Order: sequence, then C-alpha cells, then structure tokens
Amino acid sequence: MNTVEIKSNNTEILHSKQIDGIGILELRRMSIERDIQLLHQWVNMDYAVYWEMQGQTVEEVTKAYQEFLALSYYDVLIGTLNGRQMFLLERYKASNDTIAEYYDVREDDYGMHILLSPVKERIPKFSWHVFSFVVEFMFSDEKVNRIVVEPDVRNDKIHVLNKKAGFEYQKEIALPHKNAYLAFCTRESYNKAHSSKEDGNKATVNSEYVWTLVNRQHVSKMLGEFLHELLLEHTEVKEGKYCVKSDNGNANYYFDAKRKALDHWNIDTMSIVKQVEGRADEINAIQFVMEFKEQLGIPDEFLPTYLEEIIATLKGAAFKYEHQKFSSKDLVVGGFQEIEHAMTEGHPIFVANNGRIGFNAQDFEIYAPEANQIFELVWLAGHKSRAKFTAVENLTYKSVLDQELGDSQQQEFSSRLVNMGLNAKDYILIPVHPWQWENKIQSIFAPDIANKNLVYLGRGKEKYSPQQSIRTLFNASNPENYYVKTALSILNMGFMRGLSPYYMQSTPPITDWITQLFAEDEYLASKGFEMLGEVATVGYRNFNFEPMGRTHAYNKMLSALWRESPVDKVKEGQQLMTMAALLHKDNEGIAFVSEMIGVSGLMPKKWLREYLNAYLSPLLHCFYHHEIVFMPHGENIIMAFENGVPLKVFMKDITEEVIVFNKSIELPGHVDRLFLDTTDEMKLSYILNDVFDGFFRFLADILDQDGLIAEQEFWQEVADCIMDYQYDYPELEEKFQRYDFFQAEFPRCCLNRLQLKNTKQMLNLADPFGSLQWKGTLVNPVAKYKLTEVDK
Repeated sequence: MNTVEIKSNNTEILHSKQIDGIGILELRRMSIERDIQLLHQWVNMDYAVYWEMQGQTVEEVTKAYQEFLALSYYDVLIGTLNGRQMFLLERYKASNDTIAEYYDVREDDYGMHILLSPVKERIPKFSWHVFSFVVEFMFSDEKVNRIVVEPDVRNDKIHVLNKKAGFEYQKEIALPHKNAYLAFCTRESYNKAHSSKEDGNKATVNSEYVWTLVNRQHVSKMLGEFLHELLLEHTEVKEGKYCVKSDNGNANYYFDAKRKALDHWNIDTMSIVKQVEGRADEINAIQFVMEFKEQLGIPDEFLPTYLEEIIATLKGAAFKYEHQKFSSKDLVVGGFQEIEHAMTEGHPIFVANNGRIGFNAQDFEIYAPEANQIFELVWLAGHKSRAKFTAVENLTYKSVLDQELGDSQQQEFSSRLVNMGLNAKDYILIPVHPWQWENKIQSIFAPDIANKNLVYLGRGKEKYSPQQSIRTLFNASNPENYYVKTALSILNMGFMRGLSPYYMQSTPPITDWITQLFAEDEYLASKGFEMLGEVATVGYRNFNFEPMGRTHAYNKMLSALWRESPVDKVKEGQQLMTMAALLHKDNEGIAFVSEMIGVSGLMPKKWLREYLNAYLSPLLHCFYHHEIVFMPHGENIIMAFENGVPLKVFMKDITEEVIVFNKSIELPGHVDRLFLDTTDEMKLSYILNDVFDGFFRFLADILDQDGLIAEQEFWQEVADCIMDYQYDYPELEEKFQRYDFFQAEFPRCCLNRLQLKNTKQMLNLADPFGSLQWKGTLVNPVAKYKLTEVDK
C-alpha cells in the first residue's frame, strides 16, 4: 500500500517557510503526549463545529487520533508559527479512504483537513498563509498530483479559502455525516491561483538593473536587425563607430560595430550611447520604436500592438535573466527539456518575438516555456457531425487514445457521456490547451456546448511541458509518447496561433507520403535525417463562423495533432536538444556552442563539418534530388549529439511548412496543397535566406567572436559542404547550374519589415509568398569559393 513517506520522529521539521512580517511556519508530526491537550481544546471550540468532535472528552479525542496515527495511509501533523502550535493538518491517500466511493479516484489523489487554533491575536491573512503553506507542502511530494477536499456545504469560510487556492468545485455529495462539496486542486490550478496580485508573482519585473539591461540588449538587437533590413540609415562617424538619427533628428544613437558577411551587424551592446539634443539619455526599447516609427514604417493602427509585443518580449527577457538556472557550461551536459526551457533566443531575426498577447501574468507563469511548469490537458468530446479524426496508415483512433489516456480514463470519459444520456460512439475526444478552454472555447463555442455537440470531460492524467513553439507540448509523464500540438489563440509574432480543422485532415496523409518518399533514400538514411511524423489529428468545425472563410482565425480554435517524439529515436548516451541552442548565450555572455565544441574534443572546424554534414547536407539533398524544402530554423530542428559531436537532425512542423517544387511528382489527394509553382529565385531563397541569412549568419558571428572559427573559414566550410554534395551527384549538374547556391548576390528577405507592416497577420493567407517583403540584395559569402571549370 502506497503512503506518503513522512513517518519520522516528532520533532523533525517536515516543511518550513518564512512569511514576511509574520515569521516562520513549520510542520512536524503530531505527538499524542505533547499535543493532545491543546488539540482537545481546539476541537471543542464553537468555531470547530465542522470538525464534528465537540463534546468529546480528552480520552475520546486521544483514542480517535491514535486510530488515525495507526493508519498507514494517514498522516497527522501539527503546524507551528515561530514554534507555537497554530494548526492541525490531516493528510491521507484518497484511494484508501471512504471518499473514494464518491468519485473516480486516482492513485495520485490525496486529501487533507485543516483545523486552525482559536484566534487570540489577529494576524493579517493568517488563514490564507496557512492554507497556501499546506497546499505547497502537499505538492512538494511528487506522488501528490491532485488534492481532494470534501468541505461541509455550510462552511462558507473554507469555501473562500479553497477557491482562492485554486480548488475547483465539482459537485455536492451526501456523506454519512454531512452534505459536502467535492472539490479538486491540481498543481496547475494552485500555481495559477497562488500567483495572485496581492501576493505578487514571479512574472513581475522587480529589478531596475535587469530591466535596464534587457532594454539595452534589445536596442542593440533592434539596431542590428533594422540596419540589416535597411530600415534605418546610418552614418559612419569614424572607423567602426556609427550613428543613427531618429525621425525628428533629436535623438542620436552612437555605437561601435563590426560589419560582417550578409550585412550582419555585430554591435557592442555596452558601447551604445543615446544623446537627445546633445545630452545623454537612457536606453529604452519602447522609446526607440516611437523615435523611429516613421523610418520603420509602422502603420498607426498597428503601432499599439507592436509596442505591446515589444514590452512583452522585454518582460520575457527579464524573466529569463532573473530565473536563469543553468550556465552554458551546465547546459552542454543537460537534458533535453532542461535545454529547451533555458533558451533565450528562439528566433534571432524577429525583434518582437515573444509577444503572446492574450496571456496575463499568471498565464505566463504556467504556460510560458521559460517558466518550466507542467500541466494537464483538458479533454472535450466533439460530436462526429463536427469533429473528425485522421491518422496515418495502420494507426487507429483507439490506439492513439490508449497511449494518451489509457483504458481507465477512456472508460471514465465514456461513462460521463452515457450519464448525460449521450452515445459515446457519436463523439471524438479532443485534447485542448487549458488556456484555450478557459479563454476561448467556453465562450466562442457556447452554442455547441449548450446543445451537447461539444462536451467537457475533464483533465487528463498525463503531464505536459510547453516547448519554445509554445503550443507544442512535450509529454513529461511519458517522454516517448507523442507531442501534442494544440490551437492556442494568442497573438504571437504576427499570427494568431490557431490550427485549421481543414488542414488537420490532410496532415497525416502528408506524413504518410513524405515518409514513404524518404524511406528508400539511402543518402538521407546515411545522414540519419528523420521526420518527426505528425501521425494523427483531430479538428472541430465551428459552423457559426465558417461563412467568414476557412482561413479566418475563429475557424482555427479547436484542433490538435499528435507528433512523434525523438526520445525513442536515439540511443543510450545520445543527447537531444533544439538547434536554437547553438545560438544561446547565458547571463555571462558565454556561448553554448563554444562550450559544446569544447566538450566534443574536436577541433572547431572538424566539429563544424560534422554539424554541416548532419544539418545542411540533407537539406541540399531534399532540395536538389526531391525538389522539396522545409522551414529549417532553430526551433524547427531537434538535433542529436554524442559526446558533444553533432550526429543527426529531426525535422518537425513538416506538414505546415514543407513545400514541393517538383512538377513531375504526382501528389495524391490532400498532399497536393504542398505544391508551389514559383520562380527559381524564390526556390533558392529557402536555403539562402532561411539557412544562410536566418541561422548561419548568427552562428558564424558567435564562432568568430569566440575565436574558434574565423568568419571566412566558416563560409569556406559551408561552401565545401555544398561542393561535396555536388561531387557525389554529378548526374544533377543541370540542377546545380540552374539553382546556383554560389551566385554572387541574392535578394534580401526582410521578416521584420513583414511583421511591422501588419503586426496582427504578417502574411496574406490567400497569397503568403506574394506578401513577403524584399529589399535590396545580400552579397553571398560562399560565392568566392565556387570552383571554376579549371578548378574542377
């Protein structure tokens, strides 16, 4: 029989906490000899009527608590304030208690009862401090994932505390000795409730120093990326020192910088000086946007939204700085999810990259990847007249649910539908992000809920962890199980992050097709290149909004997909991480990639060759051999390493972002949406802009700064990687000539220009490629290394 393992001597402190202005709260085991007289007084007070021990003698109370202490699943604790007995806590495993007869109990459910001492002197918010302290203690045990309470329906005071602490009241039950409410509290609901305004919360920026620092760092990024996209004009004051002027010419920003390949600006962050009419002024990212808004070309209607995204990005950066747990040196030997949650720069190009408009401060603390919390998904049942499940070949709806829910919870959900007079076979189960359920589904889909086309079933048991791509959730309970990607209707980086129920129907067929296409490709197999298949989907159509068009955000609010995990695709001793980690720097400015090269024991250029072999070579093959491209930025690639050496990559988000140029391939139904008939110049941009400018530009700069690989040597290695591939496939010479990655220049794709033009929807979904923003050209850093016919 499982029980909470705290049976120890009576004086051992099991949990303690300093409460500002009050003192130290502590918990210890109850002692009959030491505590029973005082406890007898407490239970006989008028205020303790709901404890149901009034009128009992000392002997009767003693006997009752001796029986409690003898139970292996029951713990009785005394809480003290500054050493003085102040409350009683009873904790028990719910499955061993009579409460289990009144609901579908879980093995990780634990119950509690609290009794406070009579008030002799008023202590501000004492009840709340004790209550939150107790819940915190309960959740400090990893075996406790949900707390159940059954307070008397008449006990209004305890109801207030329960709800404030995050307990959700489910129903009224008739116990033998009282009518009670059945209520539950999960870790997630407690964390959300506990971070209330009156108690402060971690998401609040409390350090003026940190706020000043992240503003300076962000202005440095703004200068670099806006200059890169030719949004700002600059003057070179003297060699290596530059100046940009605000719209009205009053504010001048001076800074030291190195100009690098691909018009990359390596700006010395600490050198930035702002002068207003000759006087020094603070470095403030929000003011910077206002001072340059005309040059940046932000339409007035979108300026407030962009400023909100900038502020949220700054706030997120401050949170990451203040809560950094691991240095780069720590991370190189870290676990997959430790690295994932430590990242500070997922999208190096975008200036406003962390907006998450829709989240409040408490949402941030629970659902943001940098907060590193786990939570359970909400499950809904959608009627088959509106909901559709789709999966790859040989994968059934039942097998997906068996993995995601298990038999007992499937039966529990089915029983709930039957108890409502519904036929469970008429419904499809849908996993939903808790934020989406609370903030969108309950209101937008109210008609569907009312007429039982959509039914709330409850929370699942599996724990999920948000990834950098915030609506993608990693299964923390069973890492080998699927990721779940859900609709999450927050505005982030120019898009409302929904999922189309119509696209969901084509996702598994695309996975099947691309898997079969690559299955017999010996070159990709030799590189270890793999897709993380999006193997199953579910989508729910909202008929009320469909007349507005299928691409409308309101028609992308209730869908989900299941994606393969890379965890069971690597061998023991191999390490997984997001490729974004290669651009990460810790609070001390130490680059993760430099530490990783050190761990590998390889010479830096040899390490780079291994990386390019794992990452760039497969992309070249997909482009030239299959005429297929992806969007292979840092967050879309999971890399496998062994002893610090790059081994292979896993591509994710394949069905949303894969594009086929090959006209000779016959694409089956649903897959034909991948085809794009476009110019050769546009095709090349998927490597030249997305890889060279979008990732290599930053990686080359870091390696050069750290003195590991000079910039020209970096690009020489890239050129060698391309030529090695071309040497291996002479039969593709015609394509090499047509699609020349060694061309002298290529058009500059400007993602910030795209976002600034329309912060609420960057791309025109009717013409996504036509709406891209271009400005001038970039000198190709590998062009100089192209072999002439004589060289060949």
